[in-house]
Amino acid sequence: MTCAQCGFCYELLTVEEIPARLRSLGPGFRDALADVDPVVASRRPGPTVWSALEYACHVRDVLLVQRDRAVLAQVEDNPSFARMYRDERVVLCRYDAHALPDVLGQLDMAAELCATVFGGLDRTAWARRLVYNWPAATGRDLAWLGRHTVHEGDHHLTDVRDVLAAV
Repeated sequence: MTCAQCGFCYELLTVEEIPARLRSLGPGFRDALADVDPVVASRRPGPTVWSALEYACHVRDVLLVQRDRAVLAQVEDNPSFARMYRDERVVLCRYDAHALPDVLGQLDMAAELCATVFGGLDRTAWARRLVYNWPAATGRDLAWLGRHTVHEGDHHLTDVRDVLAAV
């Protein structure tokens, strides 16, 4: 599976690489947002496109949600997860009210917490089944969840760079 927008190829990422790739997200976002004025980071290039700050908040939350999903998939048989409500979170969690330095620190922490869980999986655990309900209910395994989590971070890091170039 390859993302048509960013080119991320799920099959090229081994499960052994997932924890390190997750840990690299914090520094990646920090580098992309280094020396960016907080006002610029919070500016949307259009009404339906998130700001760089909102993307960083989203990735932080994705890492925490996926961590919990990975734990649940290890203790329940074939769990089904509620949607994250990503668009609603932007408003309900007040992403626009967060300070960029705080978000970057939180993203580092979330990446480490998520990487720690995925780093503790053995061969049997990577194969544990789950139902991922976005965009439609689909059977997956923890290996896919780990790859998808890395993809989310990488994809949105590209979005951050694009947004900053546009504003």
